[in-house]
Order: sequence, then structure tokens, then C-alpha cells
Amino acid sequence: MAQGERERAYYWQSPKLPGVDLLRARYISKIFSRHTHETYVIAAITEGVEAFHHGGDVHKVGPGGLALINPDTMHTGHAGTPEGWSYEVLYPDPSLVAGIAAETTTIRGTPGFNVAAADDPVSSRQVQAIHRALEEGNALAADTLMHAVVARLLRLHGGPLPERTIHTAGARYALRARAVLEERMADPPSLEDLAAELGTSPFALLRAFRRMYGMPPHTWLTDARVHRARALLDAGLPLAETATAVGFTDQSHLTRHFGRIIGVPPGAYRRGRARTYKNAERSIS
Repeated sequence: MAQGERERAYYWQSPKLPGVDLLRARYISKIFSRHTHETYVIAAITEGVEAFHHGGDVHKVGPGGLALINPDTMHTGHAGTPEGWSYEVLYPDPSLVAGIAAETTTIRGTPGFNVAAADDPVSSRQVQAIHRALEEGNALAADTLMHAVVARLLRLHGGPLPERTIHTAGARYALRARAVLEERMADPPSLEDLAAELGTSPFALLRAFRRMYGMPPHTWLTDARVHRARALLDAGLPLAETATAVGFTDQSHLTRHFGRIIGVPPGAYRRGRARTYKNAERSIS
């Protein structure tokens, strides 16, 4: 990597490949907070090393490798070396992956990845080729490659995701707490008030919530606010109104957390979702 090269990220969506968001980025000091995605994540590292927490372990992925994250799965992201990392990422919608799995695999139930990191240069090149095809406006190549790479990844690194069963009282408290936080996102209760409302103790609720969702309630709430903000931005709501609607104090508060989870500021996200690749490019200062 060139010395003194700046961080940059391009987040975009192409009408030629519906159901897939794309990110190309070069990060050096970027730190992604604990977060989830509503989509799958297929990230091909092209330079440097990315490190990320997932499932209680720290994974490191370099060129030719892939980071593979299932929907609603807590993870982080940061540089694995001082030089940072570059990658090209696909965020396919769960319905798209389910359709490909039904056509090309014997997986029954919800398909997913059973590894978080894979050394798979062939799949990595396919991910990068999808980016190139969309940049060139080649819908046939992009769609063909998308089906091929998802089918390959599920065959080599995938299987049915385990169903999340709700048996214990703690799990039920966590589920109810999530519903309360979703409903009152803009003005949530304190942990103590939430626990009292549910009829349990703050410590018991905190422990159950961590076990269920991999993060404490306040971290989950920030993640959920960003996801809802994305939906509001997609619907055309102005940034300042979006920030208030989801419970952030102001637009800068939204921008700070949005970048730590999505990888680009909300304004760049909106432009990238609305325009073609070349018009969506932007450097991160």
C-alpha cells in the first residue's frame, strides 16, 4: 500500500443487481464497533489484514481470504496490521441467498456460513469480479457471478443455521426487552426501569440479553437505531429528522455511529444507494 494513502470508502447499490449492496474500502485506523447486519456479509480482502471479533474469537483475514458474516450476528472490525486493509464487500439480502440455496444446494432451513473466515482465493476473485462487472454495467456477468459465488460459498463453508429457541425465562426476558426497545427507540427506559417493567433484576436482564444477542442492551439499541436510520434515509427522510426519529441527539451523533457500523457517513450512504458506482465515490477525510 502506498505510504500516506488516505482512508476511502465507496458504498453503493446497482439497479443491475437488485438485493445486493456493495462496499469498496481502504481503512487504516477505522474501528467498527460491535454491530450486526440485516444482510449477509461476504468481504474479500484485497490488501493488508482485517481483524474482527466474531463468536468469541478474533479472526484475521488477508489477501485471498474472505470474512463471512450471517445476518443478525454480532461482530466488529479493525486493522490487523498497522498498514490497515482494503476489501470489496457484498451485502446480499437474505431472500436472495435463500433463493440461490434452494436452487443449488440441499440445505434445509435457513442457509448460512458455518465459518467466519475462509482462505478461498477463487471465491475472493469472484467477489471482486462482481464489483468489476457492475462498474462496467454488465448485468448478466454480475448476476451470473453472484449466483456462482453464493452457491460455492454455501457448498464449501455453509449449512443450515441453528434455530434460536426460546426456552429459559432469561431468554424470554431478553426477547421482551428487545421488543420494548424497538417500540420506544427514540425514548428508551433505563436498564433499571426496563428490568422493573419486565419483572426481573437489572443484572439478570443484562446477563440474559448478552447471552441472547451477544451485546448489552445499550449497544444493541445503537445498532438498531442505525438500521432504522438506514430505512428512513432510503425512504427520503432528511438527515436531521432521521437522527431525531431514531433517538440520536443530533445529526453529528447519527453520523458518528453510522460510520462505525456501516463504514461510511449517512450522506455518502444515501448518495451511493441512489446513484451509480462512479457518482457514489467519495474519500473519507
